[in-house]
Amino acid sequence: MTERPKHPNYSLTKSREAIYFDDDTYLNPIPRAVIRPNSSILLDGEWKFALDKDNRGLSENWFVAHNYTQTANWPGSVEAHISKVDPGSDKYWHDQVIVWYERTFPLPKPVDTGVSGCNQLQLTFGACGYETRVWLNGIQLKTIEGEFVHIGEYTSFSYELDETILKEENRLTIRIMATMDADTTRGKQESAVYKRGGIWYQTYSGGVRSIWLETVEKNRLRSRVGVVSYVEDNLVRFNLTTRIHDPGVYKIRLYVYNRLQQDRTPIATDEFTLTLEAGQKNQRLVLEVPDAKVWSPEQPHLYRLIAQLVDENGYVSEIEAHFGLRKIESRGSGIYLNNKKIYLNGILYQPGLASYEQIKKHMHAMKRLGCNLVRIHIAGVDPRIYNLADKLGILLWVEVPSPHRSNATSRSNHKAELLRMLSLIGTHPSVIIWSLYNEDWGAQDIATSVETRSYIMDMYHYMQIAHPQFLVVDNDGWQHISFEGRLKSDILTAHLYTPDLERWKEVLDGLVKGEQTGIAAFPLVVGDPFFFRRQVPLIVSEWGGFGFADYGGPADNEERAETIRAFKKELRKRPIAGDIYTQATNIEDEKNGLIDFETGELKVPDGLLGDVHPE
Repeated sequence: MTERPKHPNYSLTKSREAIYFDDDTYLNPIPRAVIRPNSSILLDGEWKFALDKDNRGLSENWFVAHNYTQTANWPGSVEAHISKVDPGSDKYWHDQVIVWYERTFPLPKPVDTGVSGCNQLQLTFGACGYETRVWLNGIQLKTIEGEFVHIGEYTSFSYELDETILKEENRLTIRIMATMDADTTRGKQESAVYKRGGIWYQTYSGGVRSIWLETVEKNRLRSRVGVVSYVEDNLVRFNLTTRIHDPGVYKIRLYVYNRLQQDRTPIATDEFTLTLEAGQKNQRLVLEVPDAKVWSPEQPHLYRLIAQLVDENGYVSEIEAHFGLRKIESRGSGIYLNNKKIYLNGILYQPGLASYEQIKKHMHAMKRLGCNLVRIHIAGVDPRIYNLADKLGILLWVEVPSPHRSNATSRSNHKAELLRMLSLIGTHPSVIIWSLYNEDWGAQDIATSVETRSYIMDMYHYMQIAHPQFLVVDNDGWQHISFEGRLKSDILTAHLYTPDLERWKEVLDGLVKGEQTGIAAFPLVVGDPFFFRRQVPLIVSEWGGFGFADYGGPADNEERAETIRAFKKELRKRPIAGDIYTQATNIEDEKNGLIDFETGELKVPDGLLGDVHPE
């Protein structure tokens, strides 16, 4: 392979490579799964900070000038910052909170590449919100998607910085607003509908993930890569996104290597010519990988993709991502990975305020428990967790953070959140299942509202067509949708909580017999009649929770382990495709974790949730 051209850069602090190596020697400080071969600088650290209790900042032009008397560390939640500046506040905020952050940064000096006008600075937020506005030197910025106000707090968003407003010393101002609005996608953060306590948690809003400055080419591939593979044909379908300022004819070159390959010769390569207009465009490209190895929990084989956008002058923009080839499907009553039947030994994971270092400890611990699947429970997480799962061979079940009320506005917010998440999680072979809703939170009228059911069915059909690499659950736990007798979910799931072994046997027997009432808290199916004849896999997607007061069962770890063994044994006696124990770590009032939150040490024996249960 010939040497690739050098890239234009600003002289920023060089980022180190992402965590892809088995020895974890290299650390990626940027919470992003896709790599750019550029320079970047984190703007994390101490910022000026102000609590805008009376919502005066906009009318008083704080983005032009304001005397900030407090400081706060970024990343960090608004709640943590308020607890320091207003320690008398027990709940930190009630209906609404508005805060401002500000800092300066010097203008990085561009590296002379002999090609002028081909690069620009980009500002990226790993996650921030729920509502974010940004100003540079007093001028309000628009996201690449054209938003003056970015809505959401779980995924990244970026601003291209116009060189005409950059100065030698630059002032960056950020206004963040969060509310208890139940129509927003909240997950398990409290709202106007569900108050903190029990299974509902303290809000965690604001600048919750890193912010960074980097150089990017004006004409480039965005940091979004989707991968669809069918293991029968050795073909990989890449979904790429171009960002163009200068319309013209471009080429996209794809190079594929084994992940740790030292040889510079790619195992597969191809080139595609495209005529691109200004703006953003999604494009699917298909590449054959000869003698492809599939990805599985036992052998998590990964490939490395180098994707280049080349202009008419031969100038190159490049991104790098890792991917695996795998196929997941529900076939009759079973789940099949790469055409082999698999039982999903899962655990519910709520990372809460865990740092990435703590998340790594938790993931390794869940693997030691014998889990081949982790269900990340309606939460936004550091994107590096997907890379980690890819490498460790852990299957992931992800969920859209739910709104807490059902109406047209909440459905619009839910759809926007789903699409943002999909654009950033489409590469990873570890992600196999998506839940649209959980226990009808945000879809409380699912049994009675045609509009609610129609929306969920539309999103299910969209996922089937646009993202066939995933299995999709419409409403996890109960009240799945049947339309004309066809289930609008790839899996029939049930949340079953009882500490009594005999009752456990009864509900499991009823579940596999196809009984739909008297099993979970609500009927398993709504809409048209659905007649279960093992034509869809059954998964007990929540059970146990032993130690949490509301779920009962033993709090002592030794007795808890014995009970889990007995309950797990009953699951495996029946034609069930998988189960998910509640849960991995303690979080707030839910004291039922099997893993120590701080250390990652197990409170129960290794392998307890796997196929072989230690006595």
